[in-house]
Amino acid sequence: MTEQTLVLIKPDGLKKSLTGNILTRLSETKLEIVAVKITRVSRELAEEHYQQMKEKPFFKELIGYIRGELHQRHKVMAMVYWGEGAIAKVRQLTGSTNPEEADPVSIRGAYGRITTKGIYENVIHTSTDKKEAEREIKLWFSPDEIIVKNMYPIKIVEESKAKKRIWA
Repeated sequence: MTEQTLVLIKPDGLKKSLTGNILTRLSETKLEIVAVKITRVSRELAEEHYQQMKEKPFFKELIGYIRGELHQRHKVMAMVYWGEGAIAKVRQLTGSTNPEEADPVSIRGAYGRITTKGIYENVIHTSTDKKEAEREIKLWFSPDEIIVKNMYPIKIVEESKAKKRIWA
């Protein structure tokens, strides 16, 4: 079944220059990248992304981690992978959330670590299921940023007085 999944290379992955290594590993899935961007993570985006963990004692640290506060690298690489069995294929390569429990040949097993404060620096995030993938993709990307048409239902709205940055 054709599906899509969100993949984030987290700030520690960017700081350690692991982007090429991670993309090479993900290419083993034979999936198509249909959206990609480097973006700063606002507090609002981070909190919405991790909303299901709001009551966890490590929530504050988790938000700081994804926002790059631990690594002075205030950005992530966000991507949407698309194709047959995308979620399972990407999750298999990614490995367990806990880097110490991840298969050593998985991305998290090879590049992740647990800090002395107990924070999982696991370099990558991937959606766990179709429902989460849809929620996360819609959170991180607008329909116009994704090259696959009709991935999810859209509507056309007319905006007036919208401001945007343009090149001078």
